[in-house]
Amino acid sequence: MEGLEVSVLNLSELNKWNDRFRFDSEFVKKEYLDLEKHLQSKNYKFLANTDCKILHPSEIKREYVDEESGVWFFRAQNVRPLKIEDSNNVFISKKDAKRLSKNLIKKHDVVITRTGANFGQTALYNLDKTAIGSSHTFILRNSYFNQSFLAVFFNTNYGRKLIDKGTYGGSQPEIAPYYLSHIPIPEFSNNFQKQIENCLLRSEEYIYQSKHLYTQAESLLLKTLGLEHFEPSQDPVNIKSFKDSFGASGRLDAEYYQPRYEQITDKITFQNPNRLRDIVTIKKSIEPGSENYNTEGLPFMRVADFSKNGVTEPQKFLTERYVTENKEKIEELTPQKGTILFSKDGSVGTAYHLRQDFNGITSGAILHLKVKDEKKVIPEYLTLVLNSELVQMQAERDAGGSIILHWRVSEIERVVVPVIDYAKQQEIAELIEESFALKKQSEHLLATAKRAVEAAIEEGEAAALGFPAKGMET
Repeated sequence: MEGLEVSVLNLSELNKWNDRFRFDSEFVKKEYLDLEKHLQSKNYKFLANTDCKILHPSEIKREYVDEESGVWFFRAQNVRPLKIEDSNNVFISKKDAKRLSKNLIKKHDVVITRTGANFGQTALYNLDKTAIGSSHTFILRNSYFNQSFLAVFFNTNYGRKLIDKGTYGGSQPEIAPYYLSHIPIPEFSNNFQKQIENCLLRSEEYIYQSKHLYTQAESLLLKTLGLEHFEPSQDPVNIKSFKDSFGASGRLDAEYYQPRYEQITDKITFQNPNRLRDIVTIKKSIEPGSENYNTEGLPFMRVADFSKNGVTEPQKFLTERYVTENKEKIEELTPQKGTILFSKDGSVGTAYHLRQDFNGITSGAILHLKVKDEKKVIPEYLTLVLNSELVQMQAERDAGGSIILHWRVSEIERVVVPVIDYAKQQEIAELIEESFALKKQSEHLLATAKRAVEAAIEEGEAAALGFPAKGMET
């Protein structure tokens, strides 16, 4: 029958390393079996046959605290392919961190998301920063394979697809430690693995320099606004008349009127303030519904797929049928170069300025902002402001108080934005562009490392030895 894929294998083969006794067609997909067969035709080893430990962090009832008094609670959204995303962090008390001491992530650990929207994403934790892993992540330690090499392998076409093979659960996909420990890992010389490690280290250097330039841009913004030493009030009490509270905002919750929120808007008021709606056009995207999701098709970007640092490859796609039926709407909503993506649900207030067209559409939780007059406001400058405390505190004020944060478009339109001297905007924008240029170099090195491992698997180690060195020369 045309289009029908059939895999034939013995029951003994099916049950091998199949602790969940899966018989579904996805588990025996021909593509996965071919990849596995190719790896097993080379020198390989299972992590189960090494000193590898795959730790599944435990869970307790906890509350988040501020950064100064807490310890970083490392969540699934902190893992991106070969990157640690250390923005939008949350923190737990030192007491809770002590209770979860077995969840401590150490430098050089490989971290893998166990479940959720970005399940199976893998990175090397190479930070000198204390972090406690959540139960949605695995922590992998071994000394047989180079940890950098291992992290890269799980991001190659081979490693990633075999992680996908072992995923179970429909709406909330998961991966099990037993299955991970029985993925065939190709064995290469220590020299080759070290070259892969050097690629990652150089990539991290570029990221460090990139973050430094971005921090300079943030500092320049605050200095220009006279806010470099601004300390918002922690006083929870504010006295307002009914006219100046509900009559002005329609809100009666005490959280909304905390003095610190008022202080930040007052500070902006002295700096040529503009409402966001006067600076940009705001376009809403669509929400196709999970019934239109697919494993291939048109990329569908969700809030989890981007941060202020960039866009990661979406994990969801839209069916061909849905795309055909909504062709005109999709063409209208495809984000173009220059668009500022802005989240209104979940991690509210995250902004990213697209430096190239995005071949896909975004979820309804992401707004598309387009600067009306770039001779007045530079998009890179505005994006920095949107990600700064100046706007994040307004987001916290408007959307706070809910378990799942939702920032209404009507509130976003009223966000107060300072518009500084254009020459100073240019200075800030140049720092940001330098920062993202370094980030691009970092991404190039990560891609080179992946390609080197894939080439070694496909053509032999000798053919791949030059890849990492060439990548570091460009």
